[in-house]
Amino acid sequence: MLGEIEFDPWQCVAELIDNSFDDFTEIIRSGDPWAGGFKVSVTLPSPAVRSSEAQVVITDTGRGMSYETLERAVSAGWSSNDRFDKLGLFGMGFNVATARLGRRTRVLTTRPGDPEWIGVEIDLDRIGDDFEADDITEPKADPNEHGTKIEISRLHGERADWLRRNAPGLRNTLGRAYAWLLDNRPFELWVQGQRVKPRRHCRWGEDRYVTYGSGARAERISAYTKIDQKYEDAEACQDCGNWQVPGLGKCGQCQSERLTPRERRIHGWLGVQRHLDKREFGIDFLRNGRKILQWDKRLFEWQDPNDPTGAVDTEYPIELANQGGRLIGEIHLDHVPVTYQKNAFEYSSGSWRGAVEYLRGAGPLQPEKAKRVGYQENDSPLGQLYKAYRRNAAGARCLIPGDGKGPIHEETRRWAQRFHAGDPEYQSDQRWWDAVINHEEQNKRSKLESAQQGTSTVPNEEAVLEALGVGTASDNSSPADSDDPPTAAAQPNKAEEGTKGRKETFQERIDRYRLDSVTVPDLSRDFGLPKLGFLSVETRRMSATRVQDADDQPTPVLLVQEQGGKATAFVDPAHAVFNKLGAEASDLLLMEVAAALKVKAASGLSHSELVAELRAECLPDTALDSDRIAAEARELLVVVREKMAASVDEDPERAFQFLSPDELTATENEMIALGLVTHTEKLGSTSEFIQHAPSLFLVKLLEAWPEAFMDAKVFNGAYSTVSSPSARRISLATTVGYLNDVATVASFTTKNPLRLQRTRLSIRLLADELAEGA
Repeated sequence: MLGEIEFDPWQCVAELIDNSFDDFTEIIRSGDPWAGGFKVSVTLPSPAVRSSEAQVVITDTGRGMSYETLERAVSAGWSSNDRFDKLGLFGMGFNVATARLGRRTRVLTTRPGDPEWIGVEIDLDRIGDDFEADDITEPKADPNEHGTKIEISRLHGERADWLRRNAPGLRNTLGRAYAWLLDNRPFELWVQGQRVKPRRHCRWGEDRYVTYGSGARAERISAYTKIDQKYEDAEACQDCGNWQVPGLGKCGQCQSERLTPRERRIHGWLGVQRHLDKREFGIDFLRNGRKILQWDKRLFEWQDPNDPTGAVDTEYPIELANQGGRLIGEIHLDHVPVTYQKNAFEYSSGSWRGAVEYLRGAGPLQPEKAKRVGYQENDSPLGQLYKAYRRNAAGARCLIPGDGKGPIHEETRRWAQRFHAGDPEYQSDQRWWDAVINHEEQNKRSKLESAQQGTSTVPNEEAVLEALGVGTASDNSSPADSDDPPTAAAQPNKAEEGTKGRKETFQERIDRYRLDSVTVPDLSRDFGLPKLGFLSVETRRMSATRVQDADDQPTPVLLVQEQGGKATAFVDPAHAVFNKLGAEASDLLLMEVAAALKVKAASGLSHSELVAELRAECLPDTALDSDRIAAEARELLVVVREKMAASVDEDPERAFQFLSPDELTATENEMIALGLVTHTEKLGSTSEFIQHAPSLFLVKLLEAWPEAFMDAKVFNGAYSTVSSPSARRISLATTVGYLNDVATVASFTTKNPLRLQRTRLSIRLLADELAEGA
């Protein structure tokens, strides 16, 4: 019957590992010197061994047991474990785990100095009504040997097959479950002869932060928050696990007098992952060092406590949810009870509810929603991270790596894979940070180049148009017509000569280029295809020097191949193909890489086909996926709607009057379907309707009432703050154009590549237009 209790194969193995780790922990707490280390080894059935001879074997280098302790340890219903300090929480754990895996279990154990291994064989096919099992012994090769060995045989076919096939998967699962212990204790865990590596979080460093808000309200919010919240000690019942206030004498639940004072503490950290992931984000919750919940997302949900049957709102992620999330954490709750399978906490317990309220607060995470339902701004640890990092716009404002045009989510996910593979170049967050800085520098460069195009004769209009990146009406000149000398970045360079007048070598030139350039993180990667091979390319952008090839001819991209399948690509941002013809550095780099790989592999494919395949394989972020772009548009509009609704909170009726009859009907239907309203007579009494109105209504509302949303209220564009009518018109038209593109693709499907390109750009530009704190 014990074998019918639902435990996955990995849980059975983990249950036995728990007992070994408990023993190791006791040794460390005792402070006694210990020879032999702290090692647990798991041997799985081999595909080459017949099922009748297959075994699962778990051995450890612990203290071993006396005969009396062994007798109690294998007795169903008995446990020597402290239910609060140990991983092995339940007395039935050993019996459930072994019976679930196989019909026969042999346990052998020995202590330092014992003359032999002693043990017991539990054969479920031979055991009688007295439940007596056979004693066994084995000779001992060395009197200093110590530890315990569990051998499980006559395995159940389905579970044996799973274990045969899944040694790598089991290592990964155990590496996640025991990551904290393997990282913070001298414990070793081996599966099938390979050491289990802890699965660490790929998070931003403790020194990274963003500035949220502006002016006097600006605050620095770190990407890593340490958690250490202590509560008043309580008494815990050793028999039933009940917690209660001290001094009552007996357990209020089972009347036991076995009460022990215990510490109640929430500790660990909350932080921000270096990449977005569709599944691997959320909070890990641990008990006594083992993860009970992994990537748990309960803290991102909120339900109105005054409406327990109401809908549960998912508050994160809401922007670009199709890309996933990046808020993560590792929280220890040693005082919170867990279920017998150790895959959930007792969610009805007061200690769990108290931990949730401390970590995420009582009210909604979304500031505008909190205001609408009567809560103060959520200043909980998770609330702080949420408001600073919920958006995914590229750059330093949100701590998102980019390429000067937008975020590079696919590439940062590849970097995370290198991090988990142990690549030393990806362990720190420096590569991610370089991509953030690279994005900011490219943005500044484009704005500076736009500002240098000419000057305006109208001061108010000039400031607006310069911010918009367009020329003024009076600006009819161009750099080609100017008498001013070209900037340093545009000046061609001559090959430097040595002290004896000799011309520099090509290698000296490359060395000089390297000194006057910076890495472009998003274009530094492995380029190639399985049928052609790969080239590991470091791409570097020149700062002031112009690039010339080996024949002294100007070139926008110079690819220099090196030994070992490596290459360096130098990009000249001052070349006319970029700043006049609008080409992308990635396009020309792919052409150079395609040519190199074509020659190397003697491929008969055309250059254009090679470039197309390389782009699809190596630069997936550039793909025109209509579903993905539409999802990005809809999710960006969630943020826009919230901010626009907040901006008209004081006069929602004015915004309501701009709804046409068909827009009003659509809004009512949407809110009724979501259970937000049951009658619509007072729909315009609050601004909530804006969050459910048709997307194109937002465009009409912005055009009809720009004073409510421009001037950094929702969008950064200047309007009321400038006096020039033409500047106002251009500023508003620019923002309206972006919003119209985004709202249109969110409402109507299009497969037109040009339309998709324009919309993708508008999504990025509109995200940049959102005011700080939006």
